[in-house]
Amino acid sequence: MNQQRSYQACSYWLEDVSGELEPRPSLPGPIAVDVAIMGAGFTGLWAAYYLARADPKLRITVIEKEIAGFGASGRNGGWCSPSHTGISHDYILKRDGREAARAVQRAMFATVDEVGEVVAREGIDCDYVRAGELWFAANAGQLGRVREQFERMRRLGVSDEDSAWLDRDQARARVRVGSCLGAWYTPRSASLQPARLARGLADVVERLGVAIYERTPALALARGAVTTPVGKVTADVVVRATEAFTASFRGRQRDIAPIYTFVVATERLPQTFWDEVGWQDRETFMDGRRAIFYAMRTREDRVVMGGLHYPYHYGSRLDERFEYSEHAFGALQRMLLRTFPALRGVAITHRWGGAVGCPRDFVSSVGLERASGLAWAGGYVGDGVATSNLAGRTLRDLVLGHDTELVRLAWVGHRSPRWEPEPARWLESLLIGKTMAWSDANEDRSGKPSRVGAVADLFGI
Repeated sequence: MNQQRSYQACSYWLEDVSGELEPRPSLPGPIAVDVAIMGAGFTGLWAAYYLARADPKLRITVIEKEIAGFGASGRNGGWCSPSHTGISHDYILKRDGREAARAVQRAMFATVDEVGEVVAREGIDCDYVRAGELWFAANAGQLGRVREQFERMRRLGVSDEDSAWLDRDQARARVRVGSCLGAWYTPRSASLQPARLARGLADVVERLGVAIYERTPALALARGAVTTPVGKVTADVVVRATEAFTASFRGRQRDIAPIYTFVVATERLPQTFWDEVGWQDRETFMDGRRAIFYAMRTREDRVVMGGLHYPYHYGSRLDERFEYSEHAFGALQRMLLRTFPALRGVAITHRWGGAVGCPRDFVSSVGLERASGLAWAGGYVGDGVATSNLAGRTLRDLVLGHDTELVRLAWVGHRSPRWEPEPARWLESLLIGKTMAWSDANEDRSGKPSRVGAVADLFGI
């Protein structure tokens, strides 16, 4: 990466972090520890946090190619959501049954609260607000998919208190969007400033005695060791917490597909705008399109919106040039105006992008191979803000050998199939993206379910 690149310029969230984003010292040379963690994003930092609190005697080291919170943890949409993560996918319901899926959903609800409790206990200033989330149906084509989310929760036995169907007037009483036929709502979701959480968590972890070495790339991962430019970090357990960046390691290009997503933020908006649209409780929201968008209201009274466009680059390539797309930013700006016509003329002050990790079956996982000492977590498909916390607590229990409810959840030990070799991988990702875009465009135009959606259903999207 360019030595002169400004970390603050990577996202609005990183710009909004208090203080300078000067890198911590790099690894000085070879070291031996009990647990080595690759990646100082949410997964790596949560794992370090819970391990250090559980056993202060553990020698724990985190190595990071850039700075804590540089990747998706500092660039996402700010949703701490329990409802649409890969581990709540119908896959678990079909494979393991209703009780297994219910256990995962209960764990995700508890995870949102756990994040809030840690933030309060450790004094992390990340604007955590537990205001709930809404999925709108903007047209009849979307209505079935949004209703399906409500029905999925019902099948899992989630109470009416935690999962509700709102008619058009009830939904618009919360947020007055441009088009709405109804909405699914849960109060068990939160929003937060993700970069402040990542940076604050890194500070807490250091106070607990964990060593974080930044500007230290991992070159290779093997049993009991991580190779860096200055030597090896040897450890009893090595945790891979590299998410989309996993694809940058030799032989790992088919393990995870790095998919880019994009976000914009408006200027600070006057009270007259909020008087017109409501949104007083700061719920997060999206609508029922296949190529989803996600939106939130910040503490500064900006609207942040992301999604819609998810390109994959041939060979699982990662490059900072891919973080900027006029096409994607233009689509997001048009969606902002469609959702809130009152935003016409409002300035977009920040645009950014980043890669998320997508496994072949779209199912997240966490695990530890006891024989090799290699542990992992990820494949969040962009839904890692809450899921990474659950992963961190689960990694703690796996590493320490604790037999808990967390290690018995259905996503533990899951192995996703590998993506196809190129060019099949690129062609398939292109087909998925085009199918979602065509389906959404047809439904926007006609207001009816798109026949193209039948093709999208084959991919589980």
